[in-house]
Formats: sequence, C-alpha cells, structure tokens
Amino acid sequence: MQTASKKVINGWAMYDWANSVYSLVITSSIFPAFYTSVALAVIVSGKQLSYLGRVFKEPSALYDYAVAFSFLLVAVFSPLLSSIADAFGSKKRFMQFFCYTGSLACCAMFFFHQGNPQFGITLFIIASIGFGGSLVFYNAYLPEIAAEEDQDKVSAKGFALGYIGSVILLLICMVIITKELVPNAVQVSFLLTGLWWMGFAQLTFAVLPKSEPNPVSKSHNFLTKGYAELRKVWNEIKGQPILKRFLIAFFFLGMGVETVMYSAVLFAKQEIFPDTGNKDVDAANSGKLMATILIIQLVAIGGSYLFSYLSGKIGNIKVLMIGVLIWAGICVWAYFVYTQIQFFCLAGTVGLVMGGIQSLSRSTYSKLMPQTKDTASYFSFYDVCDKVSTVLGMLTFGIVTETLGGMRNAVFFLMTYFLIAFFVFLFTLIKQSKLQPA
Repeated sequence: MQTASKKVINGWAMYDWANSVYSLVITSSIFPAFYTSVALAVIVSGKQLSYLGRVFKEPSALYDYAVAFSFLLVAVFSPLLSSIADAFGSKKRFMQFFCYTGSLACCAMFFFHQGNPQFGITLFIIASIGFGGSLVFYNAYLPEIAAEEDQDKVSAKGFALGYIGSVILLLICMVIITKELVPNAVQVSFLLTGLWWMGFAQLTFAVLPKSEPNPVSKSHNFLTKGYAELRKVWNEIKGQPILKRFLIAFFFLGMGVETVMYSAVLFAKQEIFPDTGNKDVDAANSGKLMATILIIQLVAIGGSYLFSYLSGKIGNIKVLMIGVLIWAGICVWAYFVYTQIQFFCLAGTVGLVMGGIQSLSRSTYSKLMPQTKDTASYFSFYDVCDKVSTVLGMLTFGIVTETLGGMRNAVFFLMTYFLIAFFVFLFTLIKQSKLQPA
C-alpha cells in the first residue's frame, strides 16, 4: 500500500496534539499534584480519605487503583467495541465518542475542589476511560494510512506533536496558576484541557477516512465477535514467534513505563516537593515541579526522533533493549534520589526514553503484524495488552506502596518488569536472527 496524503497523515498525527494534553495536565502534572494536596489535607485534618467504603492511608494508592480500574474497563470492553467498529465501519465514530467522553470529564473537573476528592477521582476514572478508549481506534488507523517503511516516521510525528501541543497548554496553565490570573486557576486548567482535547480533535475527525464495513463480521454475533477475534489473533500470533515474543516483552515493558508515567508526579510531590505549609515555599516548589515536567516533555520530543533514527541504523529490537536498560537504571536511581537537583537529572533521563520507547513500540508492532485487512482486531489485541499491563502495573504499585509503606520501594520494585522485558527482547532478537535468511 501507499502512504496516505500529507493532509491525512497530519490530521491523524494531530490527534496526539489534541489528546496528549490529557496525559500531561491530568495524569502527569497539575491534576495529580492538586489531588495529592487535597488528599493529604484530608488526612492531616484528621479525617479519613475514603472511596467506595474503603479508607486509604496512602493517598497515592487510591490514585493507582483508580488508574488500574479505568484501564481494566477499557481492556474488557475494547474488543466488543472494536468488533462493532469493524462490522459497521464505525471506527471514527467510536473514536469520537470516547474523545468527547474524556474531554467532557476533564471540563467537569472545574468543579473538583478540596471538599470533594471522591468527585475528582470519579471524573479522573471517566476521563481515563475516554482517553484509553479513543486510542484503541486511533492506533488502528496507523497501518491503514502509512506504508510499512513510513510507520516509524509517522508514529514518531504523532508523539512529537503530542509533546509540543501538551507543553504549550501546560505553559498556559502554569502562567494562569502562578500569576493567579483567574479565580480557581487550577480548576480552570482542567477546563482548558477538555476544551483543547475536544477542539483540536476536530482537525483529525475532518480528514480521517471512513472505515469500510467488514461483511464477514456482520455475519456473526458482534456482541461476542470481538472476543472471538482476540482469540483468533492470539492463535495466529502463536504461529509467529517474533511477534509473540515482542508482545510478551511489550507487556512487561508497559507494566513499568505506564506506571512510572502515571506515578512520577505523585512521587515527586510526596518525596521531593512536599507541602510545607509555607505559601511562598510551596508555590516555588510547585513551579519547579511544573518546570521539570516541561523539561521532560521537551527532551521527549527529541527522544522520539532519536529512537526512530537509531532504529533505522541498528534495528527496532536493539533500540528497545537499550531503552529498557535505561528504564531499569531509572528505577534504581529514583530509589536514591532525595534532592531537587538529583530529581532534575533523573527527570531529564526519563524524558529521553519516554517518548521514544512508546513511539517505537507502536510502530514495531505495526511492522511485525502479518498482512491483514483486519487491523482493528490486531490493534485491539495490542491495546488490550497495553491496558492490562497498565492495570497490573498500577495495581502492584499500589499494593507495594501500601504494604511496604512508601513509594520508593514500589519504584525500585518496578525494575523487575524492565529486566524481564529486556531478556524477552533479547530472546526475540536471537529468534529473529535465526529466522532471517543467510
């Protein structure tokens, strides 16, 4: 196939620009910092931080479980939605539904304040479902609009645009919050996130081609077809040793990377930039934390292109192995980080590998996929692996945090997942070399 027109490619990539503000503002910076302050204030006041009848002594654990629950729902229902989209050619409509669900939940966070942490967490769960659900259908478009040789570049372009767009909005929000330009500045940043996501997504929806209905799917019960498709894809993957090993490694890699991304700000807020009760000091610390997150995003832009460049020189699997080893080192390093300077250096390293390893994982899977018209089912399988790995990663992170009493031990524990991923990637590379013709 030929790569689609520049207009379609740019439109597809713009969805990263649109929805990445959720990843940065809601999951990686302002929301978790605000939630941590609210939750700790509840505990310090002598009240109980509870949700659905359970009391949480570690505020980060509730956040971890909320992420796990939202992605569990996406993992369970995405096969059903993908099969419906495949049967009726409604991939774009489902992508729109989840986009609007998530963005409206972000807008509703305008009403999240210190008296209702449970309301904030509920909206966070809904927004996470919208974010994860829309990506199921967004990722499935990649092999439909880009030829195999262009998929690394197109995937990297999406991630790069996402980092640029999210940085721009975060800068706007930082100015609004630090300068106190409007009342309830933090909540206004949540509202702006939802409007940005929803608004710029229109550029994507305007140019993405409509999917063709699959008449074979219509001849089956579409309520169960998606799960049957997952089983069919798994049976096909079992006969493809390279793809099978890649997915196993990707699963453990996701358990580590996604958990770090969702928990980094909570770690920083509790361990490096805790609230002191001094308004000026706390404001300065918040500014430093937001600046650090900006640095991560800017470094990640270069990282995504660096990984794409290196993959063309030494191959995707080798680059992923290098990235995984860096991630394992980050987990050990984080355990010993106590000062702000140490944290800044650590954050720069995280940025270097964060965008590159995500972009390269997506494009590598697309390359390793067999030739098929049923891209929705294959990417549904990929997304289910991604979501389930996030569920297990965040769940175990929350359990370790509560059990061992603190996030440092939990971060150190994440190194295990990266080491497993490295060795599985190594076995994948060995198998790949054996199967290649001499």
